Amino acid sequence: MTSSEFKNFLTSIKPKPLHVLDASIPKSQYIALDLSERNTELQYVDVSSSKEFSIYINSYLKQHNAKVAYGGYNELRNIYNRSTHFDSLSEKRNIHLGIDLWCAEGTSIFTPIDGEIHSFKNNTNYGDYGPTIILKHNISGTVFYTLYGHLSLASIANLKVGETFSRGEQLAFLGDATVNGDYPPHLHFQIIKDIEGYLGDYPGVTSKKDLEFYLQNCPNPLLFLGF
Repeated sequence: MTSSEFKNFLTSIKPKPLHVLDASIPKSQYIALDLSERNTELQYVDVSSSKEFSIYINSYLKQHNAKVAYGGYNELRNIYNRSTHFDSLSEKRNIHLGIDLWCAEGTSIFTPIDGEIHSFKNNTNYGDYGPTIILKHNISGTVFYTLYGHLSLASIANLKVGETFSRGEQLAFLGDATVNGDYPPHLHFQIIKDIEGYLGDYPGVTSKKDLEFYLQNCPNPLLFLGF
């Protein structure tokens, strides 16, 4: 299946909107958030401090009378300059490959479609995912994966590889800055066509030189969630 065919497949599998957060939250309570290098407001925010970063996120939500701020796919971000985790020998990784859903610590995360636990892991590098779950999905013979990062430690405490979750079933909870890579609470949600042998982890940020591959392998999750 080509990347274009896979994108068309993702948009075709939803008979109605799919949800990773509480379905009762109306779309009017979601607000798009730009965390790219174009956002000049971030020049005045110490994003290396989860406390200061949280103040910015919470103020943005309050300003827009929203519960969830979302966005970030294919977004060039300066916020990764705070961590050597995103350094490489050739080029800094600073382009985001999933979408982020910024909301309250402890928010419940739900399974958008039927799947099974492919793998899970606590990715503890500074600026990393923290507790992470990867689900494997098989729809009419098409296999793909979804990744859920920045969860609570309790979310992965009793999981088993191969355990199944049905659409709409509670999967996890959002973690706080002490466990989620030192960020304001949020879910990193990413679709992955080929998991490439990774377990409990997959690149969520890439460099410009690898961008074309990752955009093909990790299509925009908004195609899937229907924002």
